[in-house]
Amino acid sequence: MRNNQPVSNREVEVLDDQAIVSKTDLNGNIVYVNPYFTQVSGFSEAELLGSPQNIVRHPDMPAEAFADLWSSIQGGTPWTGIVKNRCKNGDHYWVRANITPIRESGKTTGYMSVRVKAERHQIEKAEQAYRAIRAGGKHGLRIKNGQLIRTGAGSLLSRLGHVSLAMRIWLATSVVNVLQVIVCAAALMGGGGNSYGIFAATFVGLLINVFLWYTLRVSVLQPLGRALQGARSIAAGDLSCSFETESTDEVGQLVRALQQMNSNLIATIRDVRNNVETMAVATRQIAAGNADLSGRTEAQAASLEETASSVEQFSSTVKQNADNSAQANELAQNASNVAVQGGEIVADVIATMDEINSSSRKIVDIIGLIEGIAFQTNILALNAAVEAARAGEQGRGFAVVAGEVRNLAQRSATAAKDIKNLIDVSVGKVSAGMVQVDRAGATMKEVVASVQQVTAIMHEISVASHEQSIGVDQVNSAIAHMDKVTQQNAALVEEAAAATASLAMEAGGLIQAVSLFKFGTTRKVRPLRATQQPQPLKRLAA
Repeated sequence: MRNNQPVSNREVEVLDDQAIVSKTDLNGNIVYVNPYFTQVSGFSEAELLGSPQNIVRHPDMPAEAFADLWSSIQGGTPWTGIVKNRCKNGDHYWVRANITPIRESGKTTGYMSVRVKAERHQIEKAEQAYRAIRAGGKHGLRIKNGQLIRTGAGSLLSRLGHVSLAMRIWLATSVVNVLQVIVCAAALMGGGGNSYGIFAATFVGLLINVFLWYTLRVSVLQPLGRALQGARSIAAGDLSCSFETESTDEVGQLVRALQQMNSNLIATIRDVRNNVETMAVATRQIAAGNADLSGRTEAQAASLEETASSVEQFSSTVKQNADNSAQANELAQNASNVAVQGGEIVADVIATMDEINSSSRKIVDIIGLIEGIAFQTNILALNAAVEAARAGEQGRGFAVVAGEVRNLAQRSATAAKDIKNLIDVSVGKVSAGMVQVDRAGATMKEVVASVQQVTAIMHEISVASHEQSIGVDQVNSAIAHMDKVTQQNAALVEEAAAATASLAMEAGGLIQAVSLFKFGTTRKVRPLRATQQPQPLKRLAA
């Protein structure tokens, strides 16, 4: 006998509106559990499926309870009793367990257990009784079909409540027959005169009792037996049974009510099954769509992240270009100012060159005047030499002076000629320089105009780069917002996918739960024969 440890004294209360449902195969291994089973027991579905049902058995449960359970379901009888089960962490919970054999085509294929909350007075009574049974000795208790029955002579009347109706009717008619025989024998022994009449009355009474017993058996016991068998089939999930009766008494009305209940269950469960299957198909489609949407949303989120990264890099580049454009604009403005200043200096140079040209021409004029003076002085020196020669000895000194003056005049003429040549060369160079300065001035004006145009263009580029930087920042913010929204959408899609998966699991659980009910071909309800008894339950609660 399995002994699950450890245990605690903490009780887990089962909710009033919930039921713990499980299904086992013929060997007692769990093949289906509903979500509330896992919630209360603490075991996961993977831990429960394939495990024996006694994985939740509590050590406080006596072996006699499970022996009675085996005996009942092996005989094809549903079992109902108060059970204490153990949670995975050692806690416990009390339930009213209803275990029914699942039959298909007259054969037991498994067992279904439905457990609901047990009332407090039922728990207290069961706990006290189970404690006494575990202690052994003369406790005066036994368990039958999950019910606690007291033994001993004092509890004879209470035990009669557990005897079958057919046995009670048979006992009642038998007692009446025995009493009639005793009365008849007493009358005959008393020496009554009409012994044949007494014997005849007794015989007729016995026949009437036998007829009444047969009538009750045919009109009450057999229909009730068929109704009981049909009700057990319905409890086991087999709705293919048919209740037929021509009686109009209470038993016939009961059979018709069972037939109507069975028909209503078939219609309801078929509708539920069809709706659940439709919901399961729709749920699978929604789950597939959510999975596809989730993948595309994740791909979009990844693309947005890459785009955001690229835009951020582009934004950084644009900002750097804007800064460079601003610096270039400032440098262009400075270059424009320098060019303007250069233009002004060139203009000053042109004016100075004009003044130099004018001064050079004046110098040429002065040199021409000096040459004229030197020529006239030379003429005068020649005239003085002629006059000194005429004067003779007295004019010799004057002739020497005149010679020197002539030499000076020649030397002055030569120097003036050299200066004139130099001045001419200078004037030519100054004239060439004037031409070049004029060209430089014109070029400088063009440079100034070009620099000013470049400055204006760079200013426009700087303004455009700044506006572009602002626009890229806005685009970056928009993409960041889109990325945030996409991430939120991805999270919502994941939640929707999880909810859909949970709904699909619930739909699968509903389909599996509804699949416990079998419709099949409608068959008449007949009592079980000896060859149709269920197979023994090996490990349901061992």
